[in-house]
Amino acid sequence: MQQSEAPPLKAWLLLLLLAMIWGSSFILIKKGLIAFRPDQLAAIRIASAGFVLLPFLMRRFRIVQRHHWPKLISVGLVGSFIPAFLFAFAQTQLPSGVTGVLNTFTPLATLLIGVLIFQQIVALQQWVGVLIGLAGTVILITANANGDFQFNAYALLIILATVCYGINLNLIKHHIPDLGALTITGVSLFLVAPPALIYLLAATPFIEQLATQPDSYFSLSAILLLGVVGTAMALVIFNTVVKITDTTFTSSVTYLIPIVALILGVIDGEPFLAEHAIGMAAILTGVFVANRRAQKRKSPA
Repeated sequence: MQQSEAPPLKAWLLLLLLAMIWGSSFILIKKGLIAFRPDQLAAIRIASAGFVLLPFLMRRFRIVQRHHWPKLISVGLVGSFIPAFLFAFAQTQLPSGVTGVLNTFTPLATLLIGVLIFQQIVALQQWVGVLIGLAGTVILITANANGDFQFNAYALLIILATVCYGINLNLIKHHIPDLGALTITGVSLFLVAPPALIYLLAATPFIEQLATQPDSYFSLSAILLLGVVGTAMALVIFNTVVKITDTTFTSSVTYLIPIVALILGVIDGEPFLAEHAIGMAAILTGVFVANRRAQKRKSPA
């Protein structure tokens, strides 16, 4: 029983790979925004991610039953579609490194969603972790180069995205236990890819920009890499880790994501303030406290 509680080596290796991929996503969003609007970036990202997995899904559609479809649509919306737009719009006003740090609120959002929606039992120490993480989030949202506190509403878009991720984590774990990771990822992404592509081609000047915008192909390459690797491949890995471990362990990938994001952001010339370091430390401390308590409660079983 105790062995089943310890995450296997495969889970740790996948978690590290996932951190590298997702930690690079924020700088790719930044490069994609050079030539395209945030709504275009999100649409390209989702469309490329949804269609790239289609060749691997033809036989898997047959195992999806009627009761799965609403759940898979929900996974596609809250796990990919909505967050893609939220991150793209947020990074028009936030450095990529700070965005990566704010993303560390995901494990705490997962915990809160588990309590509010899925009746998960939470210990006092987990609530302490949530409060510490919230304090760190407030510091990040109000940090600026002038040294005074100034509210940045765009940071709330990232927090809303982490809430979407929290809902998605719990939905996969508790309501779709009978489907594999590739089926969940591929089908859910494919369901939201056509609306994204239709919006991109019908409601935005995408084709015209490709022909006239000097940096359009550079930005498009960054977004396609973000969609194919940073979304499609990463979500297959992510859902695999959810299946073989638990939601708390999987969401702890955000311990490593901000390190990658901040390093890449600094290399790209972004400022890193003392408030950013304090806020990140507080959020990661909160995640550690909440996660540590959850593991300790499981170990005697």
